[in-house]
Amino acid sequence: CRFPPPCLGLGGSCRFPPPCLGLGGSCRFPPPCLGPGGEAVARLGMGFRPNGCLASPQETLMGKYGDNSKLIYELQDQGGELLALRYDLTVPFARCLAMNKITNIKRYHIAKVYRRDNPATTRGRYREFYQCDFDIAGQFDSMIPDAECLKIVHEILSDLQLGDFLIKVNDRRILNGVFAVCGVPESKFITTCSTVDKLDKMPWDDVRSEMVGEKGLSPEAADCIGEYVQLHGGLDLIEQLLQDPKLSQNKLAKEGLGDMKLLFEYLTLFGITGKISFDLSLARGLDYYTGVIFEAVLLQQENDHVEESVSVGSVAGGGRYDGLVGMFDPKGRKVPCVGVSIGIERIFSIMEQRVKASGEKVRTTETQVLVATPQKHLLGARLKLISELWDAGIKAEMLYKKDPKLLKQLQYCEDTGIPLVAIIGEQELTDGVVKLRVVTTREEVNIPREKLADEIRRRLEPCSLSVQSCLTL
Repeated sequence: CRFPPPCLGLGGSCRFPPPCLGLGGSCRFPPPCLGPGGEAVARLGMGFRPNGCLASPQETLMGKYGDNSKLIYELQDQGGELLALRYDLTVPFARCLAMNKITNIKRYHIAKVYRRDNPATTRGRYREFYQCDFDIAGQFDSMIPDAECLKIVHEILSDLQLGDFLIKVNDRRILNGVFAVCGVPESKFITTCSTVDKLDKMPWDDVRSEMVGEKGLSPEAADCIGEYVQLHGGLDLIEQLLQDPKLSQNKLAKEGLGDMKLLFEYLTLFGITGKISFDLSLARGLDYYTGVIFEAVLLQQENDHVEESVSVGSVAGGGRYDGLVGMFDPKGRKVPCVGVSIGIERIFSIMEQRVKASGEKVRTTETQVLVATPQKHLLGARLKLISELWDAGIKAEMLYKKDPKLLKQLQYCEDTGIPLVAIIGEQELTDGVVKLRVVTTREEVNIPREKLADEIRRRLEPCSLSVQSCLTL
């Protein structure tokens, strides 16, 4: 990972992972070091290193999320202070920059967030879930950090092999320019943007009805907006809009289109424009975005065994939020920022469905060897041997029974994907050896006890450490 780990122990921050609150719709997955989740987290190259507090003053969160503010969990502590569970990781990050006067940082952060939403577990939508964010804050030349964020999203989704995907990009300045030339009052830009954001879930006719019936726009303004927000393409569309007689006269739209053209030039150099679409329907309903916005969606499931594609919506989203830090700075000093958030549970849902459909066995542990005994009254021998392996840095475990049957111990290895078994019986104790068994091939070989740790390392060295890989020795 090209991002340094986040700073821990800042004033008011939490040094420990947040506890599970057991809310209705909370995540049903085990800690993401296991199963398909571990595959995702391992490939992201990140560990769980929370920064930023779990609960924030309500005024910190309110007014940042548009129509989604109703999804914030509001709390009141014993002293009467009004608090709220964090809705995302971006607003607490911006507050952290302002409080600590940080003007230049590159960071990632994986932690839980909370939404008072209607859970849809089949689509990877929960009330309590993990997000993975990475952000670049600081004054840099236009579109260079933005292009790197998109490159990283492309790398992650390609590496996870979830299926075909598309990264949609747009710019809030272009949208605001569209609203302006269509006759929308500036006071209604944000609410109109929230309505446009529903185009991925609703047909245009329903979106238009909401604009006219609920947001108070004229039918002519709504129709004008519809001519623009249903367009999508690439560099050709950008060039077309730069020549548009209306948009070319709007300062905001012209700035946004100029930056979008520059962004596509950088993305072309990165070689990823085949997965990028300039989509004017993309709005990102959060209030704090000020420039480029993006969202990654999966188009289909890349697995012949899956009969139906898994519908989980977008798996990543983000954009530029140059004004957010200034909202928390006493002097209003701004720090330009751009970042992306990846919904880990949504990725888990896809990976879990894929594994179930294929019948693929998932390794749920990183244990390298199980210490086993074939006869009774050898608990002491197991404890002594496992201690030696632990001291040698080997990931070993044993069953927590005094006299487990050997067959049960071997079955445990097959069920959990442990590749090796170190068998210590009465004969092995007499001979000063340990019988090392390869679970997949059932090959057994006697190894001098003092050389056991080295032999385990030698046999595991060429193997993939992927938690979904079946180790073949």
